[in-house]
Amino acid sequence: MQPILKVDDISCRYENESAVNSTSFELEEGTLACLLGPSGCGKTTVLRAIAGFQKLHQGTIELAGHCISSIKGNTPPDKRNLSMVFQDHALFPHLTVEKNISAGLHNKSREDVNKTVNTMLDYVRLEKYRNRYPHELSGGQQQRVALARALAPRPGLLLMDEPFSNLDLELRGNLGQEVRDLLKEIGTTCIMVTHDQQDAFTFSDIVGVMNEGHIEQWDTPYDLYHEPATRFVANFVGDGVFLDAEFTEDNKIKCELATLEGYAGDKKEAGKPIQLLVRPDDIVHDDHSEMTARIRKKIFRGESYLYTLVLPSGNEILSLVPSHHNHDVGEDFGIKLNIDHLVYFD
Repeated sequence: MQPILKVDDISCRYENESAVNSTSFELEEGTLACLLGPSGCGKTTVLRAIAGFQKLHQGTIELAGHCISSIKGNTPPDKRNLSMVFQDHALFPHLTVEKNISAGLHNKSREDVNKTVNTMLDYVRLEKYRNRYPHELSGGQQQRVALARALAPRPGLLLMDEPFSNLDLELRGNLGQEVRDLLKEIGTTCIMVTHDQQDAFTFSDIVGVMNEGHIEQWDTPYDLYHEPATRFVANFVGDGVFLDAEFTEDNKIKCELATLEGYAGDKKEAGKPIQLLVRPDDIVHDDHSEMTARIRKKIFRGESYLYTLVLPSGNEILSLVPSHHNHDVGEDFGIKLNIDHLVYFD
């Protein structure tokens, strides 16, 4: 199947400073993707290049089989058959909800415009707010209006720039799932940019983790967490620590917590020093375990505690434990290692 979007080896610069370096990825129709990374990593520049607001210094961008950006020329943003949802919603304050949604519907009959607006209002569940103005809506409602306006022309591709960053935490999670369900229902292909991994994981089928202008890993949220390709991805996605470890003669991995079976790679040099990634959910609380660690810090998360534990060696690890296991700072804490994905770096 031909991808609906193909970003091929693109690079972008601001004056003499490089912002994006030799970045490539493809999207199939109906896929919800995310560019995830810290501020300044280049993710918004990639989105702007796809939208037509940022010129390329290298590479090409194709949409539905047509080249829309290259060093030879660019298709104007309004001719690209895509829509964009901005961080601040960018609604027209003097227009009602229905007028905001219809603002991008040009060269259509009044009957078609009314039909499209009614459909969009139904999709985003704002039928009874059609005559309100943006200042009369909550942040989540404003974001849904912005989404409806972007979807009204039925774009081939939807771009979203930090769409949930101005919302409170609970609303972000709920709205992220709502938007995902809506886009899946109508079959829209979308790329979202965010610095928040929870937003990315809630929304996306596929995520590209960006660092210093390039994509370090383009993968499912599950594999980014459990099988990070680089140390940067391992550090940026999820919590975790690195423990000193080494390979044994029989090709197992030995660290201070355990000697681990199940490594299926090529034979390694015995004694070779490595660092093993240990996630909080790899450290299981067990009152009957002979192995203990002392609680240095605890963070209550409602359904769970995130404990920072100090091992006898002085090394620290993290453990995510159901909240009914409530222990005090300074208390010794029985643990065992239950790790399924052996991820290590030299």
